[in-house]
Amino acid sequence: AIAMNPTGAARAGQLLLRTLGQQRRMMSSVLAEVKGTCGHLTLNRPKALNALDLDMVSQLRIATAWDADPNIRAIVMTGAGGKAFCAGGDVVQVTKSAKGDLGDGGALARSFFREEYITDYLFATLKTPYVAIIDGITMGGGVGLSVHGRFCVATEKTLFAMPETAIGLFPDVGGGHFLSRLHSKSDVCSPLGLYLALTGHRLKGADVVRAGIASHFVPSEKIPQLLQNLTELPPSGEDVSQVLGGYHTNADTPSSFESFLPQIEKIFAAGSVAEIFDQLEQNKSDEFCAKTLETLNKMCPSSLLISFEQLQRARSMTLAQVLEMEYTMTQHVLAKPDFCEGVRALLIDRDQKPQWAHANIHAMSKAEVDSYFEPVDNPLTEARIEEALQRPPPSHL
Repeated sequence: AIAMNPTGAARAGQLLLRTLGQQRRMMSSVLAEVKGTCGHLTLNRPKALNALDLDMVSQLRIATAWDADPNIRAIVMTGAGGKAFCAGGDVVQVTKSAKGDLGDGGALARSFFREEYITDYLFATLKTPYVAIIDGITMGGGVGLSVHGRFCVATEKTLFAMPETAIGLFPDVGGGHFLSRLHSKSDVCSPLGLYLALTGHRLKGADVVRAGIASHFVPSEKIPQLLQNLTELPPSGEDVSQVLGGYHTNADTPSSFESFLPQIEKIFAAGSVAEIFDQLEQNKSDEFCAKTLETLNKMCPSSLLISFEQLQRARSMTLAQVLEMEYTMTQHVLAKPDFCEGVRALLIDRDQKPQWAHANIHAMSKAEVDSYFEPVDNPLTEARIEEALQRPPPSHL
């Protein structure tokens, strides 16, 4: 054995703790670092396309402390790995819990959506300017972390979608709030938002800005310099908006939806899912209508119906009210078979042959649709969200 004096032992211990701390940060599924005047969060599960699990959702709440720090002038979130910002929530684990396969009595399934929505609300209501850089795949849970904040930056690598109706769910994480308002100047639910919600249509690159979802478009190669500039914001003077404005460009790539926007605005303004199907059927000689009808026929019937109802109700709600409604819906979804079956067929067994509880949309009654909105025990109210975040309610939402 080698003798070591107390001072040397203390220094060695400090070095070991510092090394272990660095290793833990490197292994963490969320990297959190303050650089200059910027708090930078990195979603760090690149092999899983940065899909969110319960631990990540909790780690992200360090933004609460940063929001209270007057020295931090911007909070930024990115995704590691170069392929995805965040491809969604880890719904495989959620459904395993719901079915009892994890031996947790369904605890993970019950708590995941609750904790995820609380974190989504946190980023929507930060006082400090928040920038989500969605440089890659952004779906489901990744949408909830990005679209409700003050700034959302898309690049040519962005692939954006809300594909939940394909797996027996619905466009959650506040999807009802932003989708119901896209390109809509009235109190009527947005036809474009409804189209994206029901079909899971994928928007690429600048289309995310054109649709009114992202606030800026920046070429991917310029993101490192943008991040550097955001760390150098002075205590006063140039702000986040000015920095982003200096990088924003108008992409000249063709749109994936604007050419058939007139059809979307006509067909998806219908008063029911059945009317949408009828109009598509009547016009299926049109290529857009034929493809859209084919897509909708692959989706879960119950998901189509409850998603339609969700967006109609959400149009007149605040974000907090929408999240409360969507949490209620998840608890009903977890008690029924379609969500677990959809995840099995598309993500676990991948046989692409889900056996839905209803053969088609006509097999589900209006009363059954309405049951998904019935109150549940321990609802996710705005007061409970703020209690979980341990801060006073924000005034701007």
